[in-house]
Amino acid sequence: MKHNVYIYILVMCLTSFLLRAMPLTLIRKEIKNKYFRSFLYYVPYVTLAVMTFPAIMDASEHRIAGIASLIAGMAAAYLGAGLFPTAIICSVIIFVFELFLR
Repeated sequence: MKHNVYIYILVMCLTSFLLRAMPLTLIRKEIKNKYFRSFLYYVPYVTLAVMTFPAIMDASEHRIAGIASLIAGMAAAYLGAGLFPTAIICSVIIFVFELFLR
């Protein structure tokens, strides 16, 4: 049986649209519940972490390089480094570990 890719794309578009449009149509007032607001505030960060964590562990040839980069990145972020300096630090850590672990 041959599958029609356009039907899959249409279903994906409708699903994506509904997930974005439903909150706009159902919630018209400001959200005042502090727990729900806190949940909504952290959703993008959690989503980003869930998407990037597996990539951090598997991006390099040696898993120890990924772990070292993760620890260095967490330390840099904890100490107040911005996104760009943290990314540079993690990249340098990966480079150095890969250089010496050959």
